[in-house]
Amino acid sequence: MSKCILIVDDEEDVRAVIQLGLEMQAGWQVLNANSGAEAIKTAASQQPDVILLDLMMPDMDGRTTLQKLKNDPKTEQIPVIVMTAKSKSAVEESFGNLDVAAIFTKPLRPLNLAQEISEVLIDNL
Repeated sequence: MSKCILIVDDEEDVRAVIQLGLEMQAGWQVLNANSGAEAIKTAASQQPDVILLDLMMPDMDGRTTLQKLKNDPKTEQIPVIVMTAKSKSAVEESFGNLDVAAIFTKPLRPLNLAQEISEVLIDNL
């Protein structure tokens, strides 16, 4: 089944690699946002099936973006997968009270990403 995914990362090359992998491997529609503010607007208007959110971004970081997404009735039900270069356990501790579907550590493997996201979505149904 084709999915629509929103990739939120301030690094254009990271978004491009992820987009290429998801389009090639799964034929998914990919939306891009280079900031938390853009992500919130895009998520509200486009209603993606899942959001892949980088933690470390300038201006509005991933944690703040996630809080705003979960506090908005238009976007609160969209599953969010957090991407981070930090250790998974460190992020789990700091995000324990927030609704995160999964935590993926960077570097991501673009050719496996569609399968990994699909497994998270199935587990969160």
